[in-house]
Amino acid sequence: MEKERDKSGGVKGFFLDIVRGMAIGIAFIIPGFSGGSIAAILGIYERLIGAIAGIFTEFRKSIITLCPIAIGLVAGVISLLFPLGWALEVYPIPTVCIFVGLALGGLPSITDELRGRLKPTNIPALLIPLGLAFALSFLPIAADVDLLNNMGFGNYLLLFVIGLVGSTALVVPGISGSMLLLIFGYYNPIVNIATNHLLKGKDVGASLLVLCSVGLGILVGFFLISVLMKWLFKACRRGTHFAILGFIVGSIPTVYVSVAKESGLSFSLLMPNAWYWVISALFLIIGFALSFSLVVWSKRNKQ
Repeated sequence: MEKERDKSGGVKGFFLDIVRGMAIGIAFIIPGFSGGSIAAILGIYERLIGAIAGIFTEFRKSIITLCPIAIGLVAGVISLLFPLGWALEVYPIPTVCIFVGLALGGLPSITDELRGRLKPTNIPALLIPLGLAFALSFLPIAADVDLLNNMGFGNYLLLFVIGLVGSTALVVPGISGSMLLLIFGYYNPIVNIATNHLLKGKDVGASLLVLCSVGLGILVGFFLISVLMKWLFKACRRGTHFAILGFIVGSIPTVYVSVAKESGLSFSLLMPNAWYWVISALFLIIGFALSFSLVVWSKRNKQ
């Protein structure tokens, strides 16, 4: 991972952070992907969580760091939400292969931090997160919950906890917030409330209460997990990087499984279509080549 090479490198650094923010925003759209993974691969993860954790103690510095990334994140989501949504609906596996290739090609930016003598504690630090991320592929998806009827204080408190869980997945690389919410049965109901109720003016009060409960949990969790990750980097930097690598590698099967579940695809349906696999492999190679080239270019130019 890059060691804060462009901490705030003027106009160039500002626009580079916007581009990085766009990549993180795009990751939020892809089922099973984690914005934290992309931030780690792009070399800004430590700087990002440091800014979030220091929002109260170093407000101005944190805002300067977060502002371009947030601009890029919002721009990435808005500009590619519908094109990517269409691509994931019509050509789900080839589309995902591009982003998996990009993730794999960017891994050297993380593995650079792992050079040196391997310690016994490094092995479980890698394998346990890898196993946890991989296990998400096999968890059953719960039935969608009803968030508009018979809601009491306990239900809203549960929504706050769901927000906390979702924020953990947003901050920790390799764990997808959308995938976790999908497994718990909350992803579709929350999206439905935001798009089919609030935006259309139906059940506005109840919809706002639901979204605010989840949003508050996300904000609190976002800050708490960022503080924890910042501490982990200080206390056991190399072990934390091993864990990040494990989470990212273990999440790759989850990406394919989550997309297949969302699209209603199965291996038996795709197996006879040879061209589908050829195109998917080609897109994977293209994504890998683009990302790996960017890593090599960044190292040479010390960006």
